[in-house]
Amino acid sequence: MINHRKLINMIPRNFLLGASLSILGLIFSTTAAKADANGGMTIFSGVDRKDNLNYHLDFGGNPYQNDRYKLYIPSKKLAQGAIRFFISYPEYFNGVFDTKSVEVRSGDKSVPLKSVYWDKESHYLEIDMETPLEGNSEATIVLSNVQNPNFGTYYFICDAQISGEVPLRIYLGTWIISIDRN
Repeated sequence: MINHRKLINMIPRNFLLGASLSILGLIFSTTAAKADANGGMTIFSGVDRKDNLNYHLDFGGNPYQNDRYKLYIPSKKLAQGAIRFFISYPEYFNGVFDTKSVEVRSGDKSVPLKSVYWDKESHYLEIDMETPLEGNSEATIVLSNVQNPNFGTYYFICDAQISGEVPLRIYLGTWIISIDRN
């Protein structure tokens, strides 16, 4: 029979100290990487994991500072293509969008836009493209010159009008955007 106390005493204290420091270092580096990447792991968001969309804030997501939001939509979400995007956001989001600085990219190409409409009272952006995105193509919505709101977490919900004979509006997913105090 193994005596557990003797076994624990056989493990050198330096090893335990080194293992503890390694674990703390791993936790710290994961936290730092998450803060830099913006679209890190989200726990208990209420959004189904398959509906959680990735994003990146180019200038760090500081409250009340200008930023560039890159909102990614994977190709599997755009199986039927799209002609228009709708981005709704919560009522408590007090940021400011620059509708003249909106771009949609598909791969490395910019998609010509017909119009960008911001309805401040209803809390949504509508982005209308001149030519529809093809099915199974990825997209990035770039919102430049956004004045960030106060710190907090903001759910941006993305719908698209598919490009087909029947213009259906479908839910693509949600970006859970965090603005940090830093």
